Amino acid sequence: MSRFSQPDPELTHRLSRRGMLGVAAGATAAALLGAAAPATAATGDAGAATASGAKGRGRPVLPPGRLGIQLYSLRDKVSTLGFGPVFAELEKYGYDEVEFAGYTQGSAGPITLAQLKRLARSHGLNPIGSHVGYYSSDPNAYTFAQNLTKVLDDAQALGLKHIGTAAGPFRYGSTVDACKRAAEDFNTYGAAAKARGMKFYQHNHSEEFSFATDNPKVRLYDVLLKETDPDLVYLEMDIYWAYVGQFRFSKRPDGTPAPFEPLNYVLRQPDRYPLFHVKDGESDPSNPYGYRMVDVGDGDIDYQRFISAVTRLRGHRLAHHWQAEHDNPAESLTFARRSSAHLHSLREKC
Repeated sequence: MSRFSQPDPELTHRLSRRGMLGVAAGATAAALLGAAAPATAATGDAGAATASGAKGRGRPVLPPGRLGIQLYSLRDKVSTLGFGPVFAELEKYGYDEVEFAGYTQGSAGPITLAQLKRLARSHGLNPIGSHVGYYSSDPNAYTFAQNLTKVLDDAQALGLKHIGTAAGPFRYGSTVDACKRAAEDFNTYGAAAKARGMKFYQHNHSEEFSFATDNPKVRLYDVLLKETDPDLVYLEMDIYWAYVGQFRFSKRPDGTPAPFEPLNYVLRQPDRYPLFHVKDGESDPSNPYGYRMVDVGDGDIDYQRFISAVTRLRGHRLAHHWQAEHDNPAESLTFARRSSAHLHSLREKC
């Protein structure tokens, strides 16, 4: 089902990003994997990408060792097959990293973090980050606000270098002062993460680019950037949602122009963006979000331009991590395979 067939797809996404579940693999898992993504298909696209790149000009746009995937995109396969078979497929497709959205393995019983770390690395996958909730009314909730020490303990056990949240800075509302209060929270989490040798990050949707309800001349994303300490708080730009934000919020509530370019945020402060979500959209101005989410390579977001602009900055070729994602792919393993093939095929312009 298309994300945009939902009454409020962005809200649905924020509320439904829960811990992923999986079960142990066996004969049934092997059969399901074979039906979803046969080995010949898995290697076929990778080979096509290599062949395409060999014929192209310029170096690969994608830096070596920096392609990851947000496992939320594969939650259906993790829940039915388990992490092991999914990681095996990602290894075939040429992925280097994984970003978590939960650490459990369903009805087969919990998988320990040590086992999960070993499993990922046995398939050549580096656990690079994880999304955790920001806050909850439940004092026992697994969130930064309620259980910061546990969240960081688990991230350390997995060997993560980044630990973050996909929640927006709206805990206290959408005013300037409310965003400042959220920024204070993020600074606190960032300081705690830094003390453990990790980077705390926040992942955007489009609402961060909206305007403060008490000052419609002020964009909330600008407040967040200004009020968070750049040595403590980092950003994971979801490129798709940033361009949705551009579509939705290039005018202030009174109709006056307020254009912005998502890429320019990164180019002005590249050190603040260690992680990206590579998600594609097909332009659709009739849609209230301006785009319809599609597999990477099937849309209109120019990733040759975007990734090249970032990686060509002095000292930044290997400074960033690019995580493929689709919130509701038609077939998640096919999405993963095709996205890797497309991104590996991109070449810089000479």
